[in-house]
Amino acid sequence: MNPCYNFSDALTLLKEGYKMARHGWNAKYMYVAYQKGYPDGIAINKNTADATGLKEGTVCRFAPYLILKTADDIFMPWSPNQRDLLEEDWYMV
Repeated sequence: MNPCYNFSDALTLLKEGYKMARHGWNAKYMYVAYQKGYPDGIAINKNTADATGLKEGTVCRFAPYLILKTADDIFMPWSPNQRDLLEEDWYMV
């Protein structure tokens, strides 16, 4: 069994580039990753342009965020809930 971490330690490891998951999650193959964002900006695609009302190709800066890989292989922005924050069953994937 992998060593377990609290969320504070898991967040530090995420920022270092590790993927993290919880033993308490029911679904296998889920994990969280740290997306560094685009502090210098990136040209937005059609989906982002449609969502923001900006012109496709507009250069926008994006802040860092956490992403979740779901059990059905979908990536989505992720925010921890209270349980995720307080559990100490985080491990490196």
